[in-house]
Amino acid sequence: MALSVIRSSRSLVTPSRQTPSDVLELSFIDKVPVLRCYTRTLHVYRHGPKAPKVIREALSKALVPYHPLAGRLKESGENQVQVECSGEGAWFVEASADCTLDSVNYFDNALSIPCDELLPDQVPKRQGMEPLVQMQVTQFACGGFVIGLIFCHTICDGLGSAQFLNAVGEFARGMEHLSTAPVWYRDFFPTPPQQANTNVLPNLPPLMPGYRLEHVNIDISMDAISRLKREFHESTGQGCSAFEIVAANFWSLRTRAINFKPNTEVRLLFFANCRQLLDPPLPKGFYGNCFFPITIAAPCELLKQASIIEVIKLIQEAKTKLPVDFAKFKDGDYFRNGKDPFAPPLGYTTLFISEWGRLGFNQVDFGWGPPVHLVPVPGSGIIPVGIMGSLPLPKKGIRLMTWCVEKDHRRPFLDLIAKLV
Repeated sequence: MALSVIRSSRSLVTPSRQTPSDVLELSFIDKVPVLRCYTRTLHVYRHGPKAPKVIREALSKALVPYHPLAGRLKESGENQVQVECSGEGAWFVEASADCTLDSVNYFDNALSIPCDELLPDQVPKRQGMEPLVQMQVTQFACGGFVIGLIFCHTICDGLGSAQFLNAVGEFARGMEHLSTAPVWYRDFFPTPPQQANTNVLPNLPPLMPGYRLEHVNIDISMDAISRLKREFHESTGQGCSAFEIVAANFWSLRTRAINFKPNTEVRLLFFANCRQLLDPPLPKGFYGNCFFPITIAAPCELLKQASIIEVIKLIQEAKTKLPVDFAKFKDGDYFRNGKDPFAPPLGYTTLFISEWGRLGFNQVDFGWGPPVHLVPVPGSGIIPVGIMGSLPLPKKGIRLMTWCVEKDHRRPFLDLIAKLV
């Protein structure tokens, strides 16, 4: 059954009361060119009468303490950007869907989701700049609703955007004061001295590859995760995380399924939260970008021959280097050597994985309970990626949503991954 969505209104939602009009500086991480993009997600809720009205009013209230999100990015020189707190507001679309299907079952299959119908459209621009927050709330005839969220990555990382959405939820539930007050605090990471005196090369668009990535969902039970944790502990005497288990299997089995030419170097890339590495620590309520990429490179032969336990140890070893690598980045060492760790080689040999289960989106409650499902919308069709989240409620387990193999490699990948699940 096709989904019929009718958008009934589109408007800018401004802060519910007057907010400061100023220009705010961003941290150096915020201004990394690769973060000049928008993330897109769908948040599926089982129940919520009059959800568009309730969320719209709560959004207006949340934009008071989070007033920078009601502003716009402002170019301030070559490769520089600030936030102009103009109070113009967030883009908000109200919609309804004549859907008799249970929203959970419908969104269980990412291939069937008409994302363009559920994400906000006709977004206004001023001098080429879009609203930093864009939201569509679609009320389903079956009683559920879906939030289609588009968020500016320059302003917030995943933890920060989840913190903001939780604030909207708290106001929707009638709270007068937020449990976590937002803190800007972007001067924790000023521009490194070496970078300030360097002409940054423009980011050239990547060459368009000759492949098209296929979507694959991989559902992993908690029993399988527990079994692999026991096996790792029995072999090494050490512990490992669910993320390390999933990442190791994902990287290893994909490499085997593709069967790269001999001597091909393959990479695994993931971002690590660095809030805990700063001295003094970032204040509670910080909602900016604070992470660093961990990149692991290995010959494809090693991935084919190594056990999963050995691949997990590779990942753990790379994670132990994070404090040193992040400190070098903060001091400008990478730029003195002409390297940008946020710009790794892209292509079919580089695999990106991101863990979304701990960001806080699963706890966002607008008054009718947490979401039953979170669906990432891929922003690129050329970067092999896997996003690790939770199975749709009431199921328990891990869902790895991937766009990582072309058609010829899809079946071998599925056959190998079946041994994991």
